[in-house]
Amino acid sequence: MNLLKLCKSLSDWDLALRLLHQKKNVHDCGGVCPPDIKLECRSGDAVSKYRHSKREGGPINPSRIFIQRPVATSLLMVGILLAGGVAYRQLAVSALPQVDYPTIQVVTFYPGASPDVMASSVTAPLERQFGQMPGLQQMTSTSSDGSSVITLQFNLSLNIDVAEQEVQQSINASGTFLPADLPTPPLYSKINPADTPILTLALTSATLPLSKVEDLADTRLAPKISQLPGVGLVSISGGQKPAVRIQANPTALANYGLNLEDLRTAIASSSVNQAKGSFDGAHQAYQIGANDQLLSSSDYAPLVIAYKNGAPVKLADM
Repeated sequence: MNLLKLCKSLSDWDLALRLLHQKKNVHDCGGVCPPDIKLECRSGDAVSKYRHSKREGGPINPSRIFIQRPVATSLLMVGILLAGGVAYRQLAVSALPQVDYPTIQVVTFYPGASPDVMASSVTAPLERQFGQMPGLQQMTSTSSDGSSVITLQFNLSLNIDVAEQEVQQSINASGTFLPADLPTPPLYSKINPADTPILTLALTSATLPLSKVEDLADTRLAPKISQLPGVGLVSISGGQKPAVRIQANPTALANYGLNLEDLRTAIASSSVNQAKGSFDGAHQAYQIGANDQLLSSSDYAPLVIAYKNGAPVKLADM
């Protein structure tokens, strides 16, 4: 009973269990303490002061000092919180952060068209459709001879893949408003024109002509590089595509009652590669395989432009 009263005065129930199992080191106050506990008693009073000394080889409890001093712990946490708030306000903020906005570039080619024609017939219909897209932040366009370039910049919260689908839908919706004789539909790429190329490759050949090298780069090399992850655009420059230039004589055209539009229509309709049909027999069927495309300048010379007075008018006569 004396041990229980002593331990209650110490407010340490763990000490009570230890005192019940160890009965040695008896002091004047009548209490019994284990070796690692020192008690000081005065004039028959209960124990007024005790101090725990570290037992050799015992476990270390780092949180004990904070549990025994709740006020100091609370003040320490408040001080850390205030220091963090002051430090947060002192963090440096970049005036021009490195931010990559989702950007898509749309390019349309219309050979032979002036900048005014490109702006009214190609750029304007596309801009009206692109302006209806949600998340569009900025749109800039440039119309030049035979080409139109539209740059679309979206919000940072919009995924670039979602923006790509919206651009494709807008291009499909504007198909009825674009010229019917466009050689190719508008092409888009997930690239920012302000960025610089990350890789430049040069191709040379000692045996092949430059036009053949350009064709190999366009049909073989560029598609393979475009399939690599993270590649937004592969552009080819410096090549030489084969072309045939025709210089007409306006006086000769006037003598035959023709104009430049008649000449252009005849040349465009003559160099095509379309289906020629087939012959179906009782036992066999034949497919007509003929290529009407003209690949050299000599093939254009005997081309018939029109018939006047029952006689053919050839391109060489123009």
